[in-house]
Amino acid sequence: MTANLVSRHGADTESDLGTDFRTDIEPDTKTIGTGLDGLVHILDLEQIDNDIFRGRTANVKMQRIFGGQVAGQALVAAGRTVPADRTIHSLHSYFLRPGDPTVPIVFLVDRVRDGKSFSTRYVSAVQHGRPIFTLNASFHAVEPGFEHQDEMPDVPDPESLPPIGHWEDGFPGIKEAMSRFTMPIDLRYVDDPPWVQRAKGPRESGLNRVWMRANGILPNDPLIHVCTLAFSSDLTLLDSFLIRHGVAWGMDPIIGASLDHAMWFHRPFRADEWFLYVSQSPSASGGRGLARGQMYNRDGLRIASVVQEGLVRHIDPDA
Repeated sequence: MTANLVSRHGADTESDLGTDFRTDIEPDTKTIGTGLDGLVHILDLEQIDNDIFRGRTANVKMQRIFGGQVAGQALVAAGRTVPADRTIHSLHSYFLRPGDPTVPIVFLVDRVRDGKSFSTRYVSAVQHGRPIFTLNASFHAVEPGFEHQDEMPDVPDPESLPPIGHWEDGFPGIKEAMSRFTMPIDLRYVDDPPWVQRAKGPRESGLNRVWMRANGILPNDPLIHVCTLAFSSDLTLLDSFLIRHGVAWGMDPIIGASLDHAMWFHRPFRADEWFLYVSQSPSASGGRGLARGQMYNRDGLRIASVVQEGLVRHIDPDA
């Protein structure tokens, strides 16, 4: 299939030779494929009216839409309605219903406020006439101010760590599940992932450290990098809950889902350059677990903070 050389993100083809200029549409099904090209296509929403957008889902056979996908798409919808000089500094969201991966999602944007320095947007993601996700996002015109941050943990460089495939060896169920799609994000675990930690028992610290980056080159549009980071933030965050109890998805009688998700963006970054995602779960009770994370770039600068509460339930495997 011939590549589309027209940027959909407002950059020129000479300076912006990212996945924006390659297609990843599967010709037999006309659905979006997986991998980074697929993620960029997913984030390229169709505008169907003023402040109304439509997004599609990758061709992944899942029972529900991945939470990071709908969060990233909602953020794109919000970002396309704010002045160009304002960047996202925080988002707060709720997952209301499981998303249906077989139909598009409609995103309705409410321009709550445009002030001198801040813009606020409310986005509702709708399927089958009902909201499945809501997002409050605030954008800020960058200004000078005080600077400080916590220090980044001392960890091995990502190049010294094995790719995700290394951790699948000896776990045929995990390997088979991962083979169904191409990961848009390159993951390098510093600590054992949940399915490996499970055999060793609970990890009392609950510390989960993973290097991440987009699995390729992204377009130069800052909004795409922010939305890719939002997508990435939901990949391993609840791992910090699982490892404290020595359990793993697909290996133990548990089910889980994201309930709410909040992020704060502190400094500029590129999501196609390595960033360290450090997460821990400080508390769990009543079938819910809290997880919080910090993201740092290679220079040790903190680029984002994340908090999520997730539902984790024991189930009867015979039911």
